[in-house]
Amino acid sequence: MTASGIAPDLSALQREAELAFDRRDFKRAHEICIEILAADRSRAAALFLLAMIAAEHGNFGKALEVIDLALARDTTRPEYYAQRARCLIALHRPRDAFESAQLALALDPQAALTLDTIGVALTHAGAHAEALEPFRRAVAHDPSKAQYHYNLGASEQFVGDFARAAQAYRRALAIDPKHHRAWSALAQVSKAPFTRDETAAIERLLAASPSEDAELHLDHALAKQAEDVGLYADAFRYLERGKRYRRASAARSFAAHEALFDAAALTAPLAAEGLGFDSKEPIFIVGMPRTGTTLVERILSSHPAVFSAGELTNFSFAVKRATRTPSNRVLDAETLSAAASVDPRALGAAYVDSTRPRTGHTLRFIDKMPLNFFYAALIHRALPNARIICLRRNALDTCLSNYRQLFSTAFAYYDYAFDLLDTGRYYVRFDALARLWRDAIPKSSYTEVRYEDVVEHTEREARRLIDFCGLEWDARCLGFADNAAPVATASSVQVRQPIYRTALARWRHYEKEIEPLRRLLADAGVL
Repeated sequence: MTASGIAPDLSALQREAELAFDRRDFKRAHEICIEILAADRSRAAALFLLAMIAAEHGNFGKALEVIDLALARDTTRPEYYAQRARCLIALHRPRDAFESAQLALALDPQAALTLDTIGVALTHAGAHAEALEPFRRAVAHDPSKAQYHYNLGASEQFVGDFARAAQAYRRALAIDPKHHRAWSALAQVSKAPFTRDETAAIERLLAASPSEDAELHLDHALAKQAEDVGLYADAFRYLERGKRYRRASAARSFAAHEALFDAAALTAPLAAEGLGFDSKEPIFIVGMPRTGTTLVERILSSHPAVFSAGELTNFSFAVKRATRTPSNRVLDAETLSAAASVDPRALGAAYVDSTRPRTGHTLRFIDKMPLNFFYAALIHRALPNARIICLRRNALDTCLSNYRQLFSTAFAYYDYAFDLLDTGRYYVRFDALARLWRDAIPKSSYTEVRYEDVVEHTEREARRLIDFCGLEWDARCLGFADNAAPVATASSVQVRQPIYRTALARWRHYEKEIEPLRRLLADAGVL
């Protein structure tokens, strides 16, 4: 009851709260929701809006808690489960997020935002094929949102339908010509896709002082276009221009990479313990990005006894949860140092369990997170029967390919790639760590494979790796280009093709531009 003794119109208050939320007046929305709940504590809609206010402020733990209160009162709303999945992704709980997204889909959502949210959650949970349906339904229900088309394009790209991906990216650009991520994505799924007018349009966007992120994406789009038509000097110039601002800020953080390599090296003696969880399922494919990790994944996952789970962060989060270090990074020197005190068997069991329910239906599964090379000793300690395959590639090609790649700007672990010489320094430290793992981890559990050998001697290397994984040879491993499993990595386009040799010695196209890198690597003795 109000002060006047008249019962408030709770439905009208709810609409008022939602309008306040839409105009980002979160304080007023919060006040109204509290008023509603004071009158009726069972109002699930008010609880859900409070959860969305918490999520808007980045407090996903609180948001999840309040969404669960809303669901305790009303289990019929697909948007509750969809936003719950979004919170679980933010809290690094992909297994729970996958299950919540599936519950949302089961309720047959009709709202485009809910469908798009489900698709994003499934994508982040690694369920790329499952994400296609909600993304397609989202654009069908509301074709006016550029971001919905972009998300659909990314999903189509991951499952290998590049024509549809390009079509979706172009629809996003038709709605929003400034959508810089759609420009760079379109360049990746098509060879030299831009007309002269489109190239000019990108240059005009660059001339209008865009954000650092936009400049990075737009210049990468132009670099890919220039490389596709053989203008390598122009391509390098675009890369240099696009990375200039990020390069300046990333240079200050290279010490964190150095500390990470130092801490990882100190874990090497732990590999000798072998006291972990007795599971033969995991195959870890590690190494620097752009060295053939996805190619090897596709070869192995073409075997009927092997499932590719994608690039999982599960092991790093299992270590973080076990160490409980206070740092705000999952992978850092402090956490690696603390890992020595973790029960290896419990760590291994927690990791395998965290990959369910997507794994467990085949004899082996692949975790292709390149950064797991920092954990190699800890992986062997926790999972002594797992297999670890480390990819190697020509040093110049590795560094150039990392520099050419547009990694997620929100992922600081790859920020070395904003500077060509920092990429070289990173490679030198990686090379030393890989040499250490070769000596510290038994050959029955750890092996290296060179990208060049896979390209030149595909069947020989495929047979060797299948044998290393304890499996019988299957000729389907040579038909990896026909593997229909989704690929959500930078190599999503290339691995859909038969083996090609054009990426070998690509550095020669940029020989003049990368001369300082060549000298750095030569002085370090890795050439």
